[in-house]
Amino acid sequence: RLVESGGGLVQPGGSLRLSCSASGITLGSYAIAWYRQAPGKEREGISCISGSGDSTYYASSVKGRFTVSRDNGKNTVYLQMNSLKPEDTGVYSCAAPTAVQAQCFPSPAFGSWGQGTQVTVSS
Repeated sequence: RLVESGGGLVQPGGSLRLSCSASGITLGSYAIAWYRQAPGKEREGISCISGSGDSTYYASSVKGRFTVSRDNGKNTVYLQMNSLKPEDTGVYSCAAPTAVQAQCFPSPAFGSWGQGTQVTVSS
């Protein structure tokens, strides 16, 4: 089970750190992806981190502003979001592969999802 936290309302240019906490699985065995869905838009994959944390991926829309990291001892993955823009507004969710896979590529089927956390960037 995955649970996201850390969302909220922030002004443009601000920062937030999202957390994705896992229970019932050994998180280090799984690549974890972050997705977001803006109102009226399709869900977008924005980041992925390998099970060991030595490999990361970012969509071009967030590269250079967002940083994904993990603490397997705490069974938690983080998404540090800096220089936030209004277009970053949406529901952010973390996801784990259905089958054990520690690498982000080839992209696994992500079958375990958290409930999502709302991020709103507005002045």
